Amino acid sequence: MTRQGGVTLKLSDIAAQLGGDVLGDGQTDIRRVATLVSAGNGDIAFLSDRKYRPQLQMTRAAAVIVAPAFADGFAGPRIVTGDPYAYYARVASLLNPALARLSGVHPSAASGSPLPASVAVGPHVSIGRDVAFGEGVVIHAGCVIGDDVTVGEGSVLYPNVTIYHGCRIGKRAILHSGAVIGADGFGFAPEGGQWIKIPQVGGVTIGDDVEIGANTTVDRGALDDTVIGDGCKIDNLVQIAHNCNVGANSVLAGCAGLAGSVTLGEQCIVGGGGMVSGHVTLAPGTTLSGGSLVMKSIRKAGRYTSVFPIDTHDEWLHNASHIRRLSRLAERISELEKKLKQIQIEV
Repeated sequence: MTRQGGVTLKLSDIAAQLGGDVLGDGQTDIRRVATLVSAGNGDIAFLSDRKYRPQLQMTRAAAVIVAPAFADGFAGPRIVTGDPYAYYARVASLLNPALARLSGVHPSAASGSPLPASVAVGPHVSIGRDVAFGEGVVIHAGCVIGDDVTVGEGSVLYPNVTIYHGCRIGKRAILHSGAVIGADGFGFAPEGGQWIKIPQVGGVTIGDDVEIGANTTVDRGALDDTVIGDGCKIDNLVQIAHNCNVGANSVLAGCAGLAGSVTLGEQCIVGGGGMVSGHVTLAPGTTLSGGSLVMKSIRKAGRYTSVFPIDTHDEWLHNASHIRRLSRLAERISELEKKLKQIQIEV
């Protein structure tokens, strides 16, 4: 197991900070978080999905985090809480405090803007003119920040993040390595068999407490800004095109893609590889299963899936051949219904 943060806490100390009811020995030492299968001495595990309940009875964890319904499923020390998964996330944060942060400004960094004393800048960073930083911003090696950019307090840019001119990053944002914010949207007008580039004069506005994964791209707007709402969490290798508006606290998993001018309501979830066509709106609270393709707006919240279930290749081909004939089958059924009605009238 990868070594974790080196902090040891009593089970009762964890509950004192995070809440929950301790059953069993509250003086149990906890050093790491682990899965039910891999946990051992000093580890705390959690059960958030009932399908893993058999593992609860077999785990060697020093303690577990469980919901009230499963409190009797483990004889050892445990914390009982209404949301074990969220509780686990908070325990992991307690046991794995942030590493010592970067400090000072590396001499190889070049800045055309004044920097607050609390801002840390790594080697070979390039900062343009009229850039405004909040307190405590950390910019790791190789980042490039264009002119007229704002980065809110407490935000962290990991190595090789690029922020184009005129973009706004909120407070406590986390941008992982290789993220590109504010590149030109894919805008071209056809003329005489050629494509005329449309200047992308909008920007990107990113709210507070947003996390953007490695090698994810958020394009600038053609006219108005592309907007990412507060609290959004965006995975690696996600593409968000120009003029999209992603509602607060929405989540996009890896390799998802939003075409131009897509609007996501608040608290939407787009599964891995999900694709949304341009100018489509998703109602607040909509969830798309991984790999789904959305080509028209969804006005009612719920879970939607457009992926044909996996099967053997031969079975898939067999089913696909039937799907291709559905329109002709529907036409034949319609004709038969008309003939049946005519027969009923004559009788």
